[in-house]
Amino acid sequence: MGLQNKTKKILSPTTLREPFHILTITLLSLLLPLSFLLLARFSCAYYRLTLASYPPKDTSSFVSSFLLYTNPAILYVVVSIISIATLVHGITGEVTLLRDSSTGSIHRLHLPIAWIFLCTLQVCVGFGIEGCIAAGIYGYSFGVEKSLASRMICFIGLHETMLHWSRTVVKTVVDDTVSGADRHETWVQRVVMATSFGAFWWWILRDEVESLVVVVVVKTEMLMAVGLIDFIGWCLYYLTVTIGMVKIVKLLFRLGMTMLCTSIRGGNVSYPPTVCKQTDMGSLRSDNVGHDISTRYDNSIV
Repeated sequence: MGLQNKTKKILSPTTLREPFHILTITLLSLLLPLSFLLLARFSCAYYRLTLASYPPKDTSSFVSSFLLYTNPAILYVVVSIISIATLVHGITGEVTLLRDSSTGSIHRLHLPIAWIFLCTLQVCVGFGIEGCIAAGIYGYSFGVEKSLASRMICFIGLHETMLHWSRTVVKTVVDDTVSGADRHETWVQRVVMATSFGAFWWWILRDEVESLVVVVVVKTEMLMAVGLIDFIGWCLYYLTVTIGMVKIVKLLFRLGMTMLCTSIRGGNVSYPPTVCKQTDMGSLRSDNVGHDISTRYDNSIV
């Protein structure tokens, strides 16, 4: 009886709901880095098409034309919107598309928008994979590699973009579908998501995402015309790098302010010491009791 009760407890819907919730959020969050991989491969394919040395298997039909041209254009638009929103959120610390950054609650009026973004990206990724298979598009190396520092910044920026996508769109939909209410992000969920993204980056993405910018460089050196899609991919790559740089600068600023506040607390001063308080939003405030000027440092960490 005791074993049966334990088995029923382990296999109960309440117990299985949490792993299912974490797994669903992780898989749907990985749609964004997978989108970058598809865009990089399409960028390489367009470059090889311009050289007339890489004809696709079949581009005459409407379906093939849609998979190779229309679908990537929609994918570029969706990914660009998410990346711009991530950059704005990283700089301001307050602006989000679908969620309230102060309370984290779900905006019911914005829930349909979250569904539209999620379904659109999922359909585009599915069609993109089908298009790559149908046209025989696989990874291509130009023999040009970015420095380790550049790769690390891109890794951080893409991770931040994925986190923003997960928290504003994926978590909004999954929380409402699974539990009907907003749920706090646990450390287990963060570890699983970071590990999954790190494995995906190391496995394939780190060598192919650079094609978004390398294609433009190669075309420029060969005096070839740079198309609009190539330019958007180039901007998207450096937008991701900018997001990573913003994240690093904010982390360094927060570390510096923490060390400053620690040294002030431990120092011996003749006037009342400065009290540094860190709010829940990550803002660092320095209040001098003996002075009339109070300076606040808004250091929101996404």
